[in-house]
Amino acid sequence: MSVPTITLNNQTQIPQLGFGVFQVPPEQTADTVSTALEVGYRHIDTAQMYQNEQGVGRAIADSGLPRRDLWVTSKLNNGFHRPDDARRSFDESLQALGLDHVDLFLIHWPLPTLYDGDFVSTWRTLGEFVADGRARSIGVSNFQPAHLDRIVAETGVIPAVNQIEVHPYFCNEEARAASIRHGVEVEAWSPIAQGAVLDDEVIGKIAAAHGKTPSQVTLRWHVERGDIVFPKSTKRERMEENFAIFDFELSPEEIEAISALDRGEEGRRGPNPDTFDYVPA
Repeated sequence: MSVPTITLNNQTQIPQLGFGVFQVPPEQTADTVSTALEVGYRHIDTAQMYQNEQGVGRAIADSGLPRRDLWVTSKLNNGFHRPDDARRSFDESLQALGLDHVDLFLIHWPLPTLYDGDFVSTWRTLGEFVADGRARSIGVSNFQPAHLDRIVAETGVIPAVNQIEVHPYFCNEEARAASIRHGVEVEAWSPIAQGAVLDDEVIGKIAAAHGKTPSQVTLRWHVERGDIVFPKSTKRERMEENFAIFDFELSPEEIEAISALDRGEEGRRGPNPDTFDYVPA
């Protein structure tokens, strides 16, 4: 089954469906990613703070797949926003992954209450990694509209993506709209609300009508809205289920019915980027 690609604003093409490794234990990561690659995933999303880049790299090396056929994303640790720290940690990411470049590198969180509110110098530093060829694309994660507006206004460099929390219970439309306005593609994390939407009656009825599972319908909703999505599972059968979402379509009415489940801020499952200030010890 062929996964569609989305052309980013720097003309690189990213698979719209990927595989996430958030909360996959480091000791299980290599086997889990290897299984995902066997299923057919070619887009892997990791991060420094997940502490499992090395396992991702081992799975890639063991797969024998050509590097050009893979899309690998990682993200900057919250403790390394200062330019010299960002440079050092990026080097360490490449070493852990066993790669000479990543396809996408993101600022994981804006942390506006830390570093004197300066995430702009961090963003400028990521630009160096594109300039020297060690990152094909750079982007941001969890950036609110004001954060996006600021880095674009102060640097003129537009992120390739903004990876934000999006699911039927929290559509996050203001951040989505701001991203789209700047020509930034949206990546949706927590796409099934950590499983909360799987028992939703509306989604269940739509799934039954298509002979699909609630997870498949929810992921299809993301895809049809144009977002990039990367569900996570450590079980092969669930990986296969999540991969099989390109042989059916939702009607406009079904898409709208799922979107209408939005609960606004009450539906958010993760922290609010305006106040989130976690830095790993």
